[in-house]
Amino acid sequence: MSSVKKVVLAYSGGLDTSVIVRWLQETYNCEVVTFTADIGQGEEVEPARAKAEALGVKEIYIDDLREEFARDFVFPMFRANTIYEGEYLLGTSIARPLIAKRLIEIANETGADAISHGATGKGNDQVRFELGAYALKPGIQVIAPWREWDLTSRETLMKYCEDHNIPVDFASSKKKSPYSMDANLLHISYEGGNLEDPWWEANDAEMWRWSVSPEEAPDEPTYLELTYEKGDIVAINGEAMSPATVLEYLNKVGGENGVGRLDIVENRYVGMKSRGCYETPGGTIMLKAHRGIESLTLDREAAHLKDELMPKYADLIYNGYWWSPERKMLQAAIDDSQQHVNGDVRVKLYKGSVSVVGRRSADSLFDEAIATFEDDAGAYDQKDAEGFIRLNSLRLRIAADKGRNNL
Repeated sequence: MSSVKKVVLAYSGGLDTSVIVRWLQETYNCEVVTFTADIGQGEEVEPARAKAEALGVKEIYIDDLREEFARDFVFPMFRANTIYEGEYLLGTSIARPLIAKRLIEIANETGADAISHGATGKGNDQVRFELGAYALKPGIQVIAPWREWDLTSRETLMKYCEDHNIPVDFASSKKKSPYSMDANLLHISYEGGNLEDPWWEANDAEMWRWSVSPEEAPDEPTYLELTYEKGDIVAINGEAMSPATVLEYLNKVGGENGVGRLDIVENRYVGMKSRGCYETPGGTIMLKAHRGIESLTLDREAAHLKDELMPKYADLIYNGYWWSPERKMLQAAIDDSQQHVNGDVRVKLYKGSVSVVGRRSADSLFDEAIATFEDDAGAYDQKDAEGFIRLNSLRLRIAADKGRNNL
C-alpha cells in the first residue's frame, strides 16, 4: 500500500465511488484523481466535479467521450453484427474498454501509480476494466475496493458516509430505484430487485426508462431510411449525422415505437448466471438494418464466414478482451469485408418490431437478370445445375453404395 502515491478512480459521483474516494485516501494514504466519463448515460456529469472537490480531490477529469464511444467502439462492433448468446447487444461490455483506455491515459498524464474502479467481485466489469488496463499498461497497479473492504451493502456504505463526513446526497429520503442500472449511448441495463427471480415478469412500467411498451406504441408504423458507407450509418432520411447523433436519434425513434426491450438470463464470465433487462432501441435497429444492406452487397461466403466468426468476436467483447490481438485480428477482417457495404436501407418500426422493407446499393450483387422468375434471356443456363448437383452428391452416392445411408 505504501508504494501507491496517486490513484486514478473511475468516478460516477454516486454513493459507491464517493465512498471509494475516502476509502482510498485513508487506506492507501494516497492522492486520488477522479475521472468521470460522459458516454451518453443521459445524466448530467458535471455535478461530479463538486462532489469530488468536497472530498478533497485536486485533479478532476470530466470528459465527453460520446463521439469516440460511438465511432471507435459501437460502430466497429456493429459491423460484425455482434450479439452475445443470441440476444444481448453488449451495451455495457463495449463501454468498458474505452473507460479503461482513458484511465490509463490519465494515469500517464498525472504520473499515477494505480487505477481504481467500483466494480464488484461478482461481476464482469472488474474483468473488463482490468484486462484492458493491463493490456495498455502492464505495470499498472489496480485497486478494486469491493474485493478488499468489508462494506457489503448499501446500509454499510451509508454508515461509512456518516462516520467519515462524506457529503453525498444519497443520505436524503428521496426514492431510489430498486434496480442496479447502467446506461450509455447504446443501452440501459437493469439488474437486481425483482429481477433476481427469473420467473417474475419484467412489467414494471417505472423500470423501463427509454421505451414505451409495444402495446402502447403508435398504431401507425414509422419508416426510416438509413444510408451506409463501408458498413456504418452516415445519414438518416437524407440528413448526414455523426455516429453519436445516429445513436441518439435511433434511440429516440426506436423507444417511441417500443423497440429494443430485452429480458435474458446470461452467463457471466466469472461463472454465474445473471438475469438482466436491457433497452437498446438504436442498436436493435442498427443490427437489423446492417444485415439488410449486407444481404445485398456482401459475397455469400464472406457473409457466412462473418456469421461463423461473430460468436467468438462477441465472447471477446463480453469477456473483456477488446484490446487483445485476436480481437484486433478479427476486426481487421471484419472491416475489410465492409468496403462495399454501401447503400440505403428502409426499415419499418411498428409496436416493438423492426423490419427491413427495402434496400438498394450501387454495389449490389443482386442481379435481377439472373434472379428473375421470368425469361432471363439466357443469363443463367438451368442445364448447368444438373452437373453441379451430381458432383456435389458424389460422396453421398458413394457412401450409399457402401450401405452407409440405407434406410
